[in-house]
Parts: sequence; structure tokens; C-alpha cells
Amino acid sequence: MNINLKIIFYFLGFLLIINGAFMFLSSLVSYYYNDGVTNDLLISGFAVCLLGLILLLLNKDHDKQINKREGYLIVVLGWIIMILSGTAPYFISESINGFSNIFFETTSGYTATGATIIDDVESLPYGILFWRSITHWLGGMGMIVFAIAILPLLGIGGMQLFSAESPGPNTDKLHPRITDTAKRLWLIYVSFTFIETIFLKLAGMSFFDAINHSMSNIASGGFSTKNASIGHWNTNPLIQYIIVFFMIIAGTNFVLSYFAFKLDFKRIFKDEELRIYLFFILFFTAFVAVTIFLNPDLFSQYSGNNLSRVEEIFRNSVFQVVSIITTTGFVTADYTAWSPLLLLLFFGLMFLGGSAGSTSGGFKIMRHILIIKNGILQFKKILHPHAIIPLRYNSSSVSNEITYNILGFFIVYILSFIVGAMVFGIFGLDFESAIGISASSLGNVGPSIGSFGPMNTFYDLPILAKWWSSFLMLLGRLELFTVLIVFTPYFWSNR
Repeated sequence: MNINLKIIFYFLGFLLIINGAFMFLSSLVSYYYNDGVTNDLLISGFAVCLLGLILLLLNKDHDKQINKREGYLIVVLGWIIMILSGTAPYFISESINGFSNIFFETTSGYTATGATIIDDVESLPYGILFWRSITHWLGGMGMIVFAIAILPLLGIGGMQLFSAESPGPNTDKLHPRITDTAKRLWLIYVSFTFIETIFLKLAGMSFFDAINHSMSNIASGGFSTKNASIGHWNTNPLIQYIIVFFMIIAGTNFVLSYFAFKLDFKRIFKDEELRIYLFFILFFTAFVAVTIFLNPDLFSQYSGNNLSRVEEIFRNSVFQVVSIITTTGFVTADYTAWSPLLLLLFFGLMFLGGSAGSTSGGFKIMRHILIIKNGILQFKKILHPHAIIPLRYNSSSVSNEITYNILGFFIVYILSFIVGAMVFGIFGLDFESAIGISASSLGNVGPSIGSFGPMNTFYDLPILAKWWSSFLMLLGRLELFTVLIVFTPYFWSNR
């Protein structure tokens, strides 16, 4: 099997330069706030860009065609090298101790998971906090999609890369040319980031906090500049409602956001996944709020008059439901302490996920819809074995290939969760913590349950467990098949 190694290394060099450029941007933030790590960020950016430039120059004479194998390798190796090079600012500035901790934090950043090992986030320099949010922002939409947007400058076709990084059941294109699709996606992504930043600033956040939380929020990440996460602004409901709104936006298919910018609302409301997605949010919010209302011990924790109690209970309920469904991972309250029933509910929500084509992780709403519809269809076929009944989604028939792909994904996802939990158990975690971190890491959720719930960090996670969690984060972010296929003998065979 002939693999075009030159184009792979050429592309990796290009990604390194992108990463280094954002380190330089972080150094400007550091310089502005005079936080003492400006030189560390400059050295990191220079080293990463230099390595990228060397790879570009050594492999400039490459074949510009990319086949599927090379596409998968570029995506997997690209993510790995972005994560490895992304550790440089933490390592050189010594803001995080231990390479295992640095690698975990960086992987959590790029995969938009939001799990952190840092106990005192507010003690970090401004430049490092900004870099931490940048890793979310780059990983949320995807570095490969970012690179595809400017691939015409390199003369490289990007469809194989787009398919490998976005392997879900719905890879809608906004334009026949994949590079134009990538540009539109990033334009929407950047627009939402700036719009949310303005809203949060007007609502009372500092500009630094606003831009950091916007980058984290639009990426469905979860990193915050405050130790209490969004709970830091519990006395400012407006900030929390703004974040809820943009979490919902980030968990919605970005193709629908494109239609919204074009004022084509008819196509938006016809989308079946969006309707189910919003229904889930409303239903589970109501369920959580009513459960709190009916539990005297939980209800008594809220003070003030009846109206303010109702508002605060609703706000905490909708915030945590949206945060977990969209896999953003921001927190305002410890949902694991509410009740065993709600603990079980939030654990289940970790497997729900946002919409296909969004920055959310998890299983995705569309897959749940098609699996349920396929199950109902099988009952109909049992009663009418000779009838031809197509599986429909958004009024269109779904091919058997997509159905088989989703069923296969479901099996692999559940197996990955089970194996992940078993490995965490081998590393010494208790049952609740093991299944919680496995679901959280694979779904890129962030906060877990058990010993590593929303009020705790992952600092005390055993070293080997941190590396295993990092692998599950990457596996979940690239939706399993893109990573796992590289480990199959068939991938490397000549057939």
C-alpha cells in the first residue's frame, strides 16, 4: 500500500503553524495584562511555528491528491499533533505541573470536553487562560475544517478530510465546493462568538471573561475563568440565560444557523431533529424542576419569596439540562446532590448529545431518532412482512447504508463505554466514578458523577486513568470510526 507521506507531513506542518499563530495571539493578551508569561507564550509559538515550517519546506514537493486512507491519517495525526504541540504553553510557563496533567488538560481543551485538573483556575495567568479557551474554540468547529477553508491556497482537495473529521450521519454542505462550506461554517462560528461576547459584556461580565466564555460556549466546551464556573454569576440571572441560549445554539446544526442568517425560517422549523432536540430540553427541564419542587429538602435550599424561588429553580434546571445535553459542561449547581433520581437522569443525558452538525459531542439526537424509528419499523414489518415500508427522516427516505452505519455506531459506542468503564475500574475507580468518567469522556461532556462530579476537578484521577480518559475524549470527538479504523489490519492492507 502506497501512502502519500509527504502530503500528510505537509498538512501537519500547516496545522502546527495555525497552532503557533494562536499562541502568538495569546502572548498579546499576556502582554496586555502583564501577567508574566508573555515570553513563555512567544517561545511556544516560535517553536511550534518553526517545526511546522520545517515540515512544510521538507515536503513541499508532494502529490496534491488525498485518498481516504490519507484523509483519515491526516485527521487522526493532525489532532494528535495539535494536542501535543498545544501542551507547550503550559509546559514552558510551568502553569500546570506534570506532563500527564498537561496532556489531559490540553486534550480536554481541543476535544471541547471541559474536564479540568486545575483546582484554582483563577490563579492562572491571563495569557494561559486565554490559550486554554483558544484550544476549545479551535477544537469545537474542528482544526481540519478550519484548514479546509483555506486549502485552495495550498491547492489541496478537502472532501476526504471533511468526511473524516465529520463522520456523523448528516454532513450537510452549504455549498457544492467543500472549501466554501468550511468558510461559511467558520464565518457563522466566529459571528456567534462575537455576538455572545457583546451580550455577556453588556450583561455585566468583564470583556476578558466574556470572550473566554463565548469561545468555550460556542465550542460546547466548558472551560471557565472562574473556580465556580458559571455559578460565579448566580446573582446575575441574565448572564446565565444568555449562556443557556447560546448553548442551545451551539448544540443546533450549524446548517440551520446558516438558514437563520438568511431568514429562511421555514426550512428551520421543518427540521425533525431540531423539534425533538428542543422538546427534550423542555421535557427534561420540566421534569427536573417539578422533582425539585416536590422534594421538600431540595425546595428548602432556595430562599426568597415564592416567585424568586420558582425562577431560581427553573434557571438551575434548564441550565444543567442544556449544559449536559449539549455536552458543554458549564455548571451552576451540583446536580449530583439533588436526588438519586436526578443523578440517574443526568447520567442518562450524557448519552443524548446535541444535533448532528453542531459542536456538541455525544451520540447525537439524529441517531436516536433513526434508531427509534427503525425499531418501530421492524414491528410494522413483523405484522406486514411483504410490505415495503421505507424509513423516513425529514420526509425523505433513509438508505439502508445509513441505517446500518448508525446501528453499527450504536454498538461500538456502547462497547467503548463499557470497556472504558472497565479500564477505569482496573485503575482503581469505584463503580459510580468509573461509569461516570467513561460516559463523560466518550461523550465530551466534562463534569461527571461520583468522585469527579461537577464540583470537583480531575486532579486526583490516577495517572494512567488520565491517559485513558484522554484517549476516550479523542475517540468521542472524532466519533469513534475515524480513530478506530486506523487500528484495523484492513486499513493497512493493500486491498
